[in-house]
Amino acid sequence: MLASLSSLLGSGTGALGAPGAHVIASKGSFLIKPGIGLMIWTLLVFGATMLLLKRLAFPAISAALDRRQKAIEESIDTAERTRIEADQILGEYRERLKEARAQADEIVQRARQAAEVHEHEAKDRGQELLAEAAKRAERDIDAASRRALEDIRREVADLTIMATEKVTRKTLTDADQRRLVEEALGEMDFSGISSGAQQN
Repeated sequence: MLASLSSLLGSGTGALGAPGAHVIASKGSFLIKPGIGLMIWTLLVFGATMLLLKRLAFPAISAALDRRQKAIEESIDTAERTRIEADQILGEYRERLKEARAQADEIVQRARQAAEVHEHEAKDRGQELLAEAAKRAERDIDAASRRALEDIRREVADLTIMATEKVTRKTLTDADQRRLVEEALGEMDFSGISSGAQQN
């Protein structure tokens, strides 16, 4: 392959009028002192390669880089929008948390006030029930005292009539019985019994 390249370079240099280049190429030292033909061919190949790259590869690379740049910019924009939305959501969450704490404090305060009101109402109702029970008990005691006094009066009347009949050994008339009962009851003091029952 080197021989064919050397012959190619030799023919090129011969055409350009450099007779010594063929001798150098045949000796293998053309890398140290290149010929003008090699330089021209190298420049032509390089130019053709650059032209092909410019027309075919560079637009594709540039488009890919543009797409990549746009994707990165869109990612940055999306990340910025996401951060802004996250900050807004965080702010709304903090506001709602603050409102929830305020509502909870208000509910606790209302519950305390309601408990105090119920406690006062319960105390007042208890006192009313106690007063009603005391009045009812007093009425019951008065009624029982009156019944007891009536029973005692009947007992005293019956005992008086019986004692009188035994002493006199005769049956008394209704008028005599009434008179004896009234006298016996008049001599007895029932006020102490009634007042004692009321004090109890």
